[in-house]
Amino acid sequence: MLSSLHVKNIALIEEEEINFGPGLNILTGETGAGKSIIIGSINAALGAKNFKEFVRQGTDYALVELVFSIDQKHQEEKMRELDIPIDDGQVIITRKLSKGRSISRINGETVPVSVVKEAAAALIDIHGQHEHQSLLYKKNHLKILDEFAREEVQTLKEKNEQLYACYQKSRKKIEESKKEESERMKEADFLTFEIEEIEAAHLNAGEDEKLEQQYRKLSNGRQILQCIDEIRQMTGSETEGGAAGNIGRAARILAGAVRYDEELRGLQEQLLNLEDLLGDFNRELNDYEDELDFDESQFWEMEERLNLINRLKGKYGNSIEEILQYQKEKEERLAVLQDYDNYVLKLQKEYEDTKAKLLENAQKISDIREKYAESLAVSIQDGLIDMNFLDVQFEIQFQKLKEPQADGIDEVCFLISTNPGEPVRPLGEVASGGELSRIMLAIKTVLAEKDEMGTLIFDEIDVGISGRTAQKVSEKMAVIARHHQVICITHLAQIAAMADHHFVIEKYVQNQNTFTSIQELSEEETVRELARILGGAKITRTVLENAREMKELAIRTKKY
Repeated sequence: MLSSLHVKNIALIEEEEINFGPGLNILTGETGAGKSIIIGSINAALGAKNFKEFVRQGTDYALVELVFSIDQKHQEEKMRELDIPIDDGQVIITRKLSKGRSISRINGETVPVSVVKEAAAALIDIHGQHEHQSLLYKKNHLKILDEFAREEVQTLKEKNEQLYACYQKSRKKIEESKKEESERMKEADFLTFEIEEIEAAHLNAGEDEKLEQQYRKLSNGRQILQCIDEIRQMTGSETEGGAAGNIGRAARILAGAVRYDEELRGLQEQLLNLEDLLGDFNRELNDYEDELDFDESQFWEMEERLNLINRLKGKYGNSIEEILQYQKEKEERLAVLQDYDNYVLKLQKEYEDTKAKLLENAQKISDIREKYAESLAVSIQDGLIDMNFLDVQFEIQFQKLKEPQADGIDEVCFLISTNPGEPVRPLGEVASGGELSRIMLAIKTVLAEKDEMGTLIFDEIDVGISGRTAQKVSEKMAVIARHHQVICITHLAQIAAMADHHFVIEKYVQNQNTFTSIQELSEEETVRELARILGGAKITRTVLENAREMKELAIRTKKY
């Protein structure tokens, strides 16, 4: 349930907070008062709208905050799946725009908009002013049916998408295999050249690293010798002031002192150890210098070998391992080209096997859809009768596609007849805008009962309806609100009268600036708002009495 909406610096709203309640929440107001801002700001917070278009002029930032109370198990599971912590049974979605950059947070943690959208899909369903127009397109009919049958069909649909990807990949391979023989020969010749060039190099893994190390050593031999000579001057025993000579002399001097005090024996031993260590160091240094023999011919051979390896790296990979892997892949491709007929036969079998599995899975989906289609059609027809389609017939028609698709092999079309004696025809050819709106409401009702969606929002569901039909729609709204939180923007008194919580949206001017305010109405204020909707500019006593009677009738209707 959407507990509250906090809006700051959005369009005409400076700062407002709406605390929604369970049941039917109705929002009314004059045309242009800013009712659409409410739905727009919710959509913006949930990532479905461009936030920048809602920001109030002359402000540094804008903020929308939605507080949801989590009261259903599937919502908790979805939040856990998205790693969203639930604090005190609440999920708080915040979106703030500052300096042209928007940031979304859930329970204080910054998240990408994609995560917000996924979370919102489990929390709220928003039916916009023109969403019913989507019923004109048959592809959306299939989506509605699959949503109704989701419990059984979802896993099979996911499997179908995987099989379809394999099927597409297999079909692409077959298309690529239909190359002209001359092209295959050219490719085989080129592959042979590449493989032979790599083979001729006799590469060994890690060889390049060893060669580069040796090359650096030989190419910098002179600098190394200079370093060794300087070190010998500092540490040798033959040179004046060398460390080894000084330590040796210090040891002999200390030996004379030991004759007078045995406590100096330990220090003498430390000096002798230092003398031995330094002697070993200098001998190893001399050995290294003796082995540092620069062979010019060996150096040039090493340089040429490195140049060859680096040239191959530039063509086939960034390391010897990658070059050898490239060679292996090309050898496999060459083997295919040299035995092409068998390769094509293998591809064809793989394609046919994949297609057979795809068709088998798609048929399972189709069987489930047909089973649920009958129940969905009956439920929608019953819902339409509840909304004053007295002689309506509603059917779901199936057609098989010539080729399987990611979502199966079915094309689904909603058929309707709204007049006695007329045959059912495609929805888009028959229904008017107002009828489409009611049909969508019936569908939303059926899916809501199936899906257990926590909050439903209807933005001006009353488009194109009035009179008895409006009364029927209001009764349907009240029925939905028994099991779900419903938030509805309306211009009709019949629907507004059914409100469990009634909010009015008003526009006012202060200091030459225009603002929009939102407040929940008391029982008496609700009657006056209904009278405004019924009577227009002038509210007479008769209009007030009609409004009061309408509200009382709505209360009695909701009790049954």
